[in-house]
This record gives sequence, structure tokens and C-alpha cells, in this order.
Amino acid sequence: MADNLAKGVEFEKKAEKKLNGWAFFGSKYEDAADLFDKAGNAYKLAKAWDEAGNVYIKLASCHLKLDSKHEAAAAYVDAANAYKKKPSSQEAIQMLLLAIEMFEDIGRLSMAAKHYKDIADIYEKEEDYAKAMEFYDKAAELYSGENVESTSNQCKLKVAQYAAQTEQYDKAIQIYEAVAKNSLNNNLLKYSVKGYLLNAGLCQICGKDTIAVQNAIENYQELDPTFVGTRECKFLQDLAAAIDEMDIVKFTDVVKEFDSMSRLDQWKTTLLLRAKTALKTREEDVEDDLT
Repeated sequence: MADNLAKGVEFEKKAEKKLNGWAFFGSKYEDAADLFDKAGNAYKLAKAWDEAGNVYIKLASCHLKLDSKHEAAAAYVDAANAYKKKPSSQEAIQMLLLAIEMFEDIGRLSMAAKHYKDIADIYEKEEDYAKAMEFYDKAAELYSGENVESTSNQCKLKVAQYAAQTEQYDKAIQIYEAVAKNSLNNNLLKYSVKGYLLNAGLCQICGKDTIAVQNAIENYQELDPTFVGTRECKFLQDLAAAIDEMDIVKFTDVVKEFDSMSRLDQWKTTLLLRAKTALKTREEDVEDDLT
């Protein structure tokens, strides 16, 4: 590692010397860029992440002097990847935003979308769900514009997941229903539709309008006739009935039965616990009114 660090320092010094010297036809920037790139590789081998990130910024500046925005963007991405190794993510995010700006300028929108998604992933790991949703949404929009619908849907579903998690149920419902509708005529995606409708239905159940829940289930059956009779559809119908009857025991039994056949993940479990808590509160309020 010490050898690689020394190599990085030496390459960086040579690059700086090139920049401070005289040259014709921009060759000094080309020569310096090559040396900065070698310095970056050496610093990465030495696990000197700050030094690597900093030198890749210098590499990006050289490429911009040569009017090579694609190469500059790639250098900013390399800087971001180095900074990701540090405890703080803000420098990595800043570099990715610079890369995105370059990619958007040259029309490489799929690459810009990829790095919006990278930023969303960083915020997701930090549990900053508002920021994660913001950047997944940006990625989804660009991917959709480039007709990369499957990846666009993945990003949209992330937004829906965290919208529901943060109790923005209407937003989540809108996304799940839209993705389900857009997936119906796609042979690769149509088998996931019942899962999207189930998620939308669970978000409906977390709301306070029991009539809206019943209407939603009917709409889902009309949207996708194959949804009728599925385990997911019956689950939503039975949950809706238990809520309408304000029967917590029935609600619990319905959840247990479904879980025994199709294991509920943490996200669904969280929503169902919220719905059960709301149902218990309603039941207690009714009992108080009767006493």
C-alpha cells in the first residue's frame, strides 16, 4: 500500500508539472489527464480514498478543458466511488450530481438516470427516505423517457414503498395502480400485477375510508380480470370485511391464514399492524360511545 501511495503522489506531481508547463494544441491537458488517471488508480490500490477522489476531480477538470464532457462525467463518477468509502456520503453525492449534469448536457440520459438511482441508493442506506424518494423519482422519469420501463418501474416501486412507509398512502396507491396498469400488456411484467394490486390494497386498508377500500378492490378486479379469485384478492376482501365488521379477531385470523401460505414481508407486516391498531382504536371508540 505504501508503494502505491508513493506512486500516486509521484503521478500527481508529474501531472501538476505538466499543467504548469507550456504545450501546444492542448496536449498538456491530455498528458496531465493520463497522469491523473494513473495517480487515481494508484491511490485506489493504496485505499487512499480522499486522495483518489481529489485527483479524479482534477482529472475531470482536464477533460473539461479538452471539451470532453463524457470523460469528465466518468471522472466525477470515479471520484464519487472513492468518496463512497468515507463515512460521509455528501462528497460522493456532490460528484454524482456533477456527473449527472454532464451526462444530461450530452444527451446520455440513461447514464444520468443510473446515477440518480445511485444517489437514491445512498440516501436509502442512510434511511433518509424523503431524499431517496426524490432521487428514485428523478431516475424513474428519465428511464421512462428512454423507454427503459422495467427499470423505471423498479424506481417507481421504491418511491411507493417509502411513501407507504412514511404514511403517504395516496401517493403509494397512485404509483402501485399506475405500475399495475402499465404492466398488464407486457408479457414479462404482467405476472407481477397481482402483487402491485395487493400492495395498493394494503395501502387502501391503512386509510380511514372503508367504502374506498371496497371500491378499490372492485376496480382492481375490473382492471385485471385474472385478479378475481386469486389469493391476494381474497385476502384483501377478507381484510375489508373484518374492518367493516370491526372484528379484530377475524382480522388477525385472516392475516395468519394468508401468512401461512404466502409469507408476509416486513413492509406488509408493518402496514397490517397499522391497520390493526386503527381498527382496535375504532372498536374502543364504539365501546366508549355505548357506555
